[in-house]
Amino acid sequence: MIKITIVGITGYSGFELFRLFLKHEKAQVVKVCATSHIGEPLHHIYPQIKECSEIMISSFDPSIIMQKSDVVFFATPAGVTNSLAIPFIEHDFPVIDLSGDFRLKNPRSYEKWYKKPSAQQEHLEKADYVLADVNTTAHQLISNPGCFATACLLPLIPLVKGDFIELDSIILDAKSGLSGAGKVLSESSHFVNVHDNMMMYKINQHQHLPEIVQELKKWNGKVEFIQFSTSLIPVNYGIFVSGYVKLKSGFSFDEVQQDVKDFYKDKKFVRIRSEAPKLSDVVGTNFCDIYLTYNQTTGIITIISVIDNLIKGAAGQAIQNFNHLFDIKEEMGLSHLARI
Repeated sequence: MIKITIVGITGYSGFELFRLFLKHEKAQVVKVCATSHIGEPLHHIYPQIKECSEIMISSFDPSIIMQKSDVVFFATPAGVTNSLAIPFIEHDFPVIDLSGDFRLKNPRSYEKWYKKPSAQQEHLEKADYVLADVNTTAHQLISNPGCFATACLLPLIPLVKGDFIELDSIILDAKSGLSGAGKVLSESSHFVNVHDNMMMYKINQHQHLPEIVQELKKWNGKVEFIQFSTSLIPVNYGIFVSGYVKLKSGFSFDEVQQDVKDFYKDKKFVRIRSEAPKLSDVVGTNFCDIYLTYNQTTGIITIISVIDNLIKGAAGQAIQNFNHLFDIKEEMGLSHLARI
């Protein structure tokens, strides 16, 4: 069994990692770390696992983690991993980071969008940004993509790669369930402000915006910008992206649609749908469902992309990257179907 440590176990993504690994045939979580509840059984916080695990919450000690584990997952807030991960990076120990600390390759860009000190340049150069259905890694430090970025990049990559669309026409309207706002209570996540309501937040300021542009530029260097908005909707889980792009003259929509299908034909967790997907089709799963349709009058392709923000957008994709890193079947630990 491959031995796992999870740092940041008390957050949503940390516990989702733990929950998914309980069903993994080749991995075992042997250590969980937090800054609170140290010395307590994890089931004191999450009583639903009492019959499954007696694991205790530990303090963070890199030397002990490297002695007892084969890989460490960081499910910590932005601005935390870039310092905690240094001993592991220096020892070339496998790290999968779910925070944003190693996603942006330009330190100034990170500091602008995250409002925190960046990781050191030498450490950024050792990190691979790995969108699990598209990228591979050459390093032991994997930067797991952001939830919004995942839902936006998967439908857009084949479109910009094939140069099918006007690159200055990309508009993305992304809506997230409340768990995407994290576990710490704020005014915007208070029940009375979220229930039976909808609100935009971080308008033109969301930290996943430069991440999306950075990754699109790898597939088409002419991408300069996108229009990207984010909203909170009154559901617990899921991301629903509505995208709008203008088809270039000289291409047919049928050609574009076939290219997208071919791009993902061997990808187990990306489903190109023939009808518009609902959020409930993917909640509780590691799937990204994508649908494209075309308006002949306006020349606009409408994109719908849906994922579970905590699974495909965080813990599930991290396990997918773990499976790739250790040459395990990609779907191991991730064979979940959506609830009815």
